Amino acid sequence: MNAIQNLTWKASRICFYSAVILITFVFLVIWCQPSSAYELHKDYLIGPEDILEISVWKDKDLTQKVGVRPDGKISFPLIGDVAVAGHTVEWVKDEIAKKVREYVPDAVVSVMMLQIKGMQIFIVGKVENPGGSNTIRKINVMQALGYSGGLTKFADEDDIIILRTVNGKQIKIPFDYSEVKKGQNLEQNIWLMDGDVIVVP
Repeated sequence: MNAIQNLTWKASRICFYSAVILITFVFLVIWCQPSSAYELHKDYLIGPEDILEISVWKDKDLTQKVGVRPDGKISFPLIGDVAVAGHTVEWVKDEIAKKVREYVPDAVVSVMMLQIKGMQIFIVGKVENPGGSNTIRKINVMQALGYSGGLTKFADEDDIIILRTVNGKQIKIPFDYSEVKKGQNLEQNIWLMDGDVIVVP
């Protein structure tokens, strides 16, 4: 009888510790997850090929899944086209709410990311690790250069440029690394957009 009780006691302890380990594992998995999709995407700048879900509370006809077109715009009932590329989900929510309220005064609008293409940034020239980088978060020029391993000792810090395509045309944006690293003219340290190319001569 004692042997049976002993085996039962051991089995109970094994089950107890197994349950503790399982609960701890589940807790850690949940704890390590982003608190919400909003926390994950709140800094992301929307771009072409992303898909959004836009809903207006209590109005099923104004709940739509919309794709961002190559021109950076979406189409939504009542208000037509809205330029969303380069903006955050929060900005889009506020902008659409403002426009919809011209027709539905008490409209409550929500916007959620359903599919993210992400931003692709390219860094070429005299950096330690040139190439492309994909991100779903906002990133500025200094951060991008940091991810590339930084400038080489042969780089011309004063004459860096960012190539950006706007409305089908390429523009050049100057960037003086030596100034920004000293905390000067920080407005140069712009947020990058999908397809930007940083050229380090």
